[in-house]
Amino acid sequence: MALKSVGLYLENVELRILLASIVVVTVVSVYTVIRLLSHTPRRPFPEELQYQTANTDGLILNKRLPDVTDRLIEENDDILISVVVPSYNETNRILVMLSEAIKHLDNSIPGRWEIIIVDDGSSDGTAEYCLELSHGKFKLEAEQLRVVKLTENRGKGGAVRQGLLHIRGKYGLFADADGASNFSDVENLLRALRQLEKTSTTGNGAAVAIGSRAHMVNTDAVVKRSFIRNLLMYGLHTLVFVFGIRSIKDTQCGFKLFNRQAIVEIFPYLHTEGWIFDVEILMLAIRKSIPIAEVSISWHEVDGSKMDLARDSINMAKDLVVIRMAYILGIYRDRVESASWH
Repeated sequence: MALKSVGLYLENVELRILLASIVVVTVVSVYTVIRLLSHTPRRPFPEELQYQTANTDGLILNKRLPDVTDRLIEENDDILISVVVPSYNETNRILVMLSEAIKHLDNSIPGRWEIIIVDDGSSDGTAEYCLELSHGKFKLEAEQLRVVKLTENRGKGGAVRQGLLHIRGKYGLFADADGASNFSDVENLLRALRQLEKTSTTGNGAAVAIGSRAHMVNTDAVVKRSFIRNLLMYGLHTLVFVFGIRSIKDTQCGFKLFNRQAIVEIFPYLHTEGWIFDVEILMLAIRKSIPIAEVSISWHEVDGSKMDLARDSINMAKDLVVIRMAYILGIYRDRVESASWH
């Protein structure tokens, strides 16, 4: 009887060791896979820390990018809003967006704005085209429109990151080059963000306001899109809800506004440079208790998207899982250890 009890005890010990081994192997395997799939932002090349701007005579000036953390900029510059426009082969679409943005900014805050075009390795002369528009069509003063040209394509997230980390304004907005969003809605975002600044409990007043198309889900703008496009959209929203963010209805709208404090808290720590970067931005804000206002905006579909629906949707789903797991496992950090943006 005693021998039988000892035998049962040893069997239980062996079973526990086996289960513990399986758990350890599983955890190590998951960690290894996530580590291999994780992202590290590419450091900018020296030439990517320069920008070009044109004066009214068309003379192209080359200068070094400012640093968003430079207090001298905040003290000596009267720029209220910096608009960052990530652009990849946009010569056929960007004119409409720039025309609307410049008209609105000139009317609402004359002389207190700047636009930063981040040319993400375009092959169609986007950077040169924008500089020509600056002094030719729009007659802008030097510095009102600046162009940063990335030597190699980084992805939309990388372009947005590079632009916002080098703004001069008190607020930084990133807006898509296709002009799908009504630019005047920036006033609604600014109003919401300023309200958050008054009530922020983060200690430094960091706040974010994001455009949202969630109210348009049953409108023609969405309903008339292709079945596969809507299917992928709903699939991504479901994954975002399961793996990431449940308090935001529309994470992917390319119209987001940040104050300088939020930019400093979020963008040096952004790992993802592909299409799903919006989700990591919001994850970082939530992790750091930065308040987020979701504001309904006007929006319409514009042809010419650079997204490959099948390929990029799969990559976005994969990256979403990687982002979530990388933070859980401590591979991604949201503090100073992981900041590398110079």
